[in-house]
Amino acid sequence: MSGEAAPPLARATLDRAAHRRTDPAWLAEAWERARVLVLDSAAEGRALARGATAPLELVLVGPGDLSEVPRSVPMFLGVEPDGVPAFAVDGPLPTLPDARPVHLRDVGHLLTDRDAGLFTTALALLNWHLRHGYSSTSGQPTRTDEAGWSRIDPAGGRVWPRTDPAMIVLVHDGVDGPDGRCLLGNNAAWPRTPGQRRYSCLAGYVEPGESAEGAVLREVREEVGVEVAGVAYAGSQSWPFPGSLMLGFLARADPDAPIRVDLAEIAHARWFTRREIGAALADEPVPVGGGERLVLPPPSSIALFLVHRWLDGHC
Repeated sequence: MSGEAAPPLARATLDRAAHRRTDPAWLAEAWERARVLVLDSAAEGRALARGATAPLELVLVGPGDLSEVPRSVPMFLGVEPDGVPAFAVDGPLPTLPDARPVHLRDVGHLLTDRDAGLFTTALALLNWHLRHGYSSTSGQPTRTDEAGWSRIDPAGGRVWPRTDPAMIVLVHDGVDGPDGRCLLGNNAAWPRTPGQRRYSCLAGYVEPGESAEGAVLREVREEVGVEVAGVAYAGSQSWPFPGSLMLGFLARADPDAPIRVDLAEIAHARWFTRREIGAALADEPVPVGGGERLVLPPPSSIALFLVHRWLDGHC
């Protein structure tokens, strides 16, 4: 994976065609010829895909294939490059030959640009709807409107999808070559796997009144007690679990500065060399103490994108 590639869930080919969301006549006609992505909210938003290796093929069906499947109000995703409209619905996954349920977190990096964009957008919308059944101002129930892109209460109060901005940063020492180091942390909330310990980039939500760069400085200071400089933006991607936008950065720090972890957030943090990171990516054991080996972030995450970008010298 090249350090210049896009983050795995930042890829898309869809024209969102936002002007169509308020055109009921066009939407009704478009539904009849659409491709439909079925997501099952009862199964963490899984969809159907075919194949075992990249690129997986996301399975979309026609509206006629959904006659026996209970489903939600269709969500209009946009228009594909060939002119065919794309929708998503929430409901039990149909049984189709050679198709299996997949989770975006597990397979996002294995999808084509087109399928990554469809799945990410659909899941982000679905998760927003699931959390906004009632108005936060009136307490009244809301219903889906504007082809899935807003919700409205009985008094006409309308809300639109929101994303929570979060920063994530790969802290490094600025040294080139195999002995250059990066600082990764093991989150205190992560489940433990015997013999393994996952380390990832430091991350946190951007607070009200704060810039993304300011959040980088604050979160690194709070989580590991280290001051950073040279904060540089590297890319972003949606992380719809349930509704974040991850803003990726690289930043420099002094590896000789003492690490003081906030144990409520970070169980352990340490510096790793490029040699060690490369070995872990090659599935070679990198000891991290206590009989455990280093495990890196999952391939669909922007965290691993940042690790690769640093590893390849793009920092």
